[in-house]
Amino acid sequence: MAKNGNDAEIDEGLYSRQLYVLGHDAMKRMQSSNVLISGLRGLGVEIAKNVILGGVKSVTLHDQGVAEWNDLSSQFYLREEDLGKNRAEVSQLRLAELNSYVPVTSFTGALTNESLTKFQVVVLTNSSLDEQMRVGDFCHSNGIKLIVADTRGLFGQLFCDFGEEMTVFDINGEQPLSAMISMITKVKIVNWTWLNYTVICNTSSFSDYVRGGIVTQVKMPKTVAFKSLSSSMAEPEFMVTDFAKFDRPGQLHVGFQALHAFEKKHSRLPKPWSQVNTSASSWDQRDVAGTCCVRLLCHGLFIAFFFLQACTGKFMPIMQWLYFDALECLSDAEDAILTEEECAPRNCRYDGQIAVFGSKLQELLAKQRYFLVGAGAIGCELLKNFAMMGLASGEGEVIVTDMDTIEKSNLNRQFLFRPWDVTKMKSETAAAAVKQMNPSIRITGHQNRVGPDTEKIYDDDFFESLDGVTNALDNVDARMYMDRRCVYYCKPLLESGTLGTKGNVQVVIPFLTESYSSSQDPPEKSIPICTLKNFPNAIEHTLQWARDEFEGLFKQPAENRTLKLPGAQPLEVLEAVYKSLVTDYPHSWEDCVVWARNHWQCQYNNNIRQLLHNFPPDQVSSGAPFWSGPKRCPHPLEFSTNNDLHMDYIMAAANLLAQSYGLPCSTERSDLTKLLQDVKVPEFTPKSGVKIHVSDQELQSANASIGKRLEELKTRLPSAEAASQFKLCPIEFEKDDETNFHMDFIVAASNLRAENYDIPPADRHKSKLIAGKIIPAIATTTAAVVGLVCLELLKIVQGHKKLKSYKNGFMNLALPFFAFSEPIAAPKHKVTNSILHYSSRKKLGKHVKALVFELCCNDETEEDVEVPYVRYTIR
Repeated sequence: MAKNGNDAEIDEGLYSRQLYVLGHDAMKRMQSSNVLISGLRGLGVEIAKNVILGGVKSVTLHDQGVAEWNDLSSQFYLREEDLGKNRAEVSQLRLAELNSYVPVTSFTGALTNESLTKFQVVVLTNSSLDEQMRVGDFCHSNGIKLIVADTRGLFGQLFCDFGEEMTVFDINGEQPLSAMISMITKVKIVNWTWLNYTVICNTSSFSDYVRGGIVTQVKMPKTVAFKSLSSSMAEPEFMVTDFAKFDRPGQLHVGFQALHAFEKKHSRLPKPWSQVNTSASSWDQRDVAGTCCVRLLCHGLFIAFFFLQACTGKFMPIMQWLYFDALECLSDAEDAILTEEECAPRNCRYDGQIAVFGSKLQELLAKQRYFLVGAGAIGCELLKNFAMMGLASGEGEVIVTDMDTIEKSNLNRQFLFRPWDVTKMKSETAAAAVKQMNPSIRITGHQNRVGPDTEKIYDDDFFESLDGVTNALDNVDARMYMDRRCVYYCKPLLESGTLGTKGNVQVVIPFLTESYSSSQDPPEKSIPICTLKNFPNAIEHTLQWARDEFEGLFKQPAENRTLKLPGAQPLEVLEAVYKSLVTDYPHSWEDCVVWARNHWQCQYNNNIRQLLHNFPPDQVSSGAPFWSGPKRCPHPLEFSTNNDLHMDYIMAAANLLAQSYGLPCSTERSDLTKLLQDVKVPEFTPKSGVKIHVSDQELQSANASIGKRLEELKTRLPSAEAASQFKLCPIEFEKDDETNFHMDFIVAASNLRAENYDIPPADRHKSKLIAGKIIPAIATTTAAVVGLVCLELLKIVQGHKKLKSYKNGFMNLALPFFAFSEPIAAPKHKVTNSILHYSSRKKLGKHVKALVFELCCNDETEEDVEVPYVRYTIR
């Protein structure tokens, strides 16, 4: 546990995914910040939600207004029964539930200079320009960081002032690079700067470099300066979010000021879609009409993240104005102009949205039937937005499926869940939560994994009834499966994902855009087997080795004990099964301790000594030292009960073995020490003739000649019937349970091997990230991505036909960087003279309504031709 702010602590179980993005130092800085958020309409509550989830010292909610009908289309913590009540007071209790570590209070008075001095960060939303200028000047003069944000229908505005001197400790959010040093050339140069490295002394007298060195990038802080709001208003510096709209920020800068002036003069904003003349004369009629005083849910995409920058000094902030618009969401018909009547208030919860899109779209949204796959971080945000939009609030339905249960680590970013929901099913809990936000939404929760095994549930009838599919998945295989299903049934697909500060959105429209599977990232590079086995040089190698150890010791033997694997079993699998059922079978806790001590000796002493026997430290290969370059020369470890890391390993390994055999366990360190004193460890002498493979090619060649040993092991193993009588249960790796010894084993096993090879060790936090293949995540990136997804959803529901109307998006909030592009068009081919012959005796399930034929075709020159599959309807 790390210190939080002054005297509290960081709950790593709750904040783990966020910590992998921000780091402990940034979290500590953030958790010493008192924050004021003024304006609790849709934008304000979105910012407050993400700030509270992030974990600051305190949040004060300020609003002097009361809830109105048009607030309910985006303010998800207001209910119809709250109309007429103060927005801050009503929202305070519901926002406070998000994070028990963050005190949340409400304030309904005027924002005086005295009241502002209590805060390190002030966020203004829904405020007049005069108020912004007054507060902005005071904050700039008193070292208080200021964010001004506003939304007007499909337009958004953001301004940042983080003071005259702000230190940014990490300008890009990327992990520092490390590399092995293969050689060092002696130099006799003084004060030479190259790529941020400076030679400050004469190295010609140094001894020759031999091997084993590692160079690690050091990130240098950068100081940036901000102008006050009043200074920046006259000479604005814009950040461009969409290069197809390069001139739009300047236009919007003038337009927002014009709206402030109109509101100040008339004590109201212009009516939606009225023919208002503003000072932004360069806009066309639709631009002016869309600039109305409404709160659309797809707002506040990035604002909470830049608040994190203000608190933490992490990542590059916006310099200093950001404008965003989504005019493409309006009808793509050239003459589509709504009337004031179509957009007039109905005294319903969707008034804010009707003001932008009219009542007809609201009717279409209510009838939509959508399939949401996943109820995690993205899924929770999508469901909240669906409820605010009124999706499936009439004849339609939202079906959400997720087979996972809620864990503590989910609570930091999956905001529909609370501590008392832990262990409940995600889909059902999320569905119930959004029903509270909008009782009209029709939603059903499932607990099914999508895949071939559930096609009897999600069959032809199911998919044909859908209007679209939205993915909220965390793995490529499931994404590709859903993509294939959507292509097959000609359904639009909304795809998105996040990785720390990075996020992307892809829209897939039948017959218009390419599909998700049309282009993929290259697969991750795997670590060579021989590097893992004998020649690690980075902590990533030792952690992967530790994970393989875990699987090979505590999972695979139990799974493979009856030898039901197809084909020839790998030798290592059979060796592990043989040991688990014959030579190493324990009968007591004491047996488990003996096994763990001997296994420690084998892995961290004996095997290393054998390796050095085969390849001595001074061995030369092809004229160069064998132990050089990426090969780090290891050394054996000597066991000691006084070494905490050694004891951690024995405790974890013994407990895991006992668990897998259903034996009693123990966590008493003193008892373990006494037992170890009586363990007799066999003497080991390295043997000549033991083959150790230097490359994966050697290993593959050797695998071709292991048949004799395989057959020998098979004859020695108990019969399948006898093996089934052994009480042996596979252990599934679970990284987030601090009491199950899984991560204890991984950390100890990895760091012991790192010590063997003089590799810098990793703490538990970093080890969990790498070994658990955790995807770093923060709530702000998720909210931003989902906002963009829902903009595309609005286009789909309206039936946009033009490719240029849709936007794929990519962002990296750490830089910050935003890019939007027109989707790639669906490929079109013309195929003629096709002849199809088919015969089959395969029995078809009753849920199957059609056959799919994959065609192999050649052109007149006998070259392969890619052609679509053929769907043949049989029922």
